[in-house]
Amino acid sequence: MRVVLFGATGMIGSGVLLECLDDPRVESVVSVVRHPGGVSHPKLREVVLEDFLDYVPVCAEFAGADACFFCLGVSSAGMSEADYRRVTYDVTLAAAKEILAESGHATFCFVSGAGTDGSGRGRVMWARVKGQTEKALLGMGFKSAFMFRPGFIQPMRGVRSKTALYQMVYNVAGPLFPLMRLLVPSYVTTTVDLAHAMIEAARAGYPQQVLETPDINKLAQRYDANRP
Repeated sequence: MRVVLFGATGMIGSGVLLECLDDPRVESVVSVVRHPGGVSHPKLREVVLEDFLDYVPVCAEFAGADACFFCLGVSSAGMSEADYRRVTYDVTLAAAKEILAESGHATFCFVSGAGTDGSGRGRVMWARVKGQTEKALLGMGFKSAFMFRPGFIQPMRGVRSKTALYQMVYNVAGPLFPLMRLLVPSYVTTTVDLAHAMIEAARAGYPQQVLETPDINKLAQRYDANRP
């Protein structure tokens, strides 16, 4: 499986990158980044791009891709709706259109978030924009497209958040994670399980296009059962 990855320098994307590089079924990874991520691996090719609304300069890198894992995103805190929409909706759709044009058989996996408003018409700005993004992606004509809506994500394998406040929360919550998973299993997952679920969905599909945390964890278990 040939993968195109967006957001590999962020917490979720870096976790996905690690699992892709470890999986023998993933033949290659093209990582589209604004700045080099500092990871070197025979399967990895980094593509540095300044304008994430214009993929024409790198479109040849997408040819023949079997899956696109789109993990790029920002917090909506302090952002206007126009700015958040540009980063969340416009950037995602620009990438998806280029992926579809260059590799029509690709599966597109988008990391959204728990609480996303699927109607795209609700009062909460970030949830509304995420929902509009999901709806647009699902209507683009990909062979398969999956919207991942994780709740609390515990970083694993040394992965860290670039946002200091979030990392502080993860540091505090880390020792409590086993208890959290026991008490609220429908809301918590890990970067490893999320990555495994995305790989498994791209590899073998899933009955639902919108995946909440229980679906993510179920797919991760299926990945573990089928891993060579």
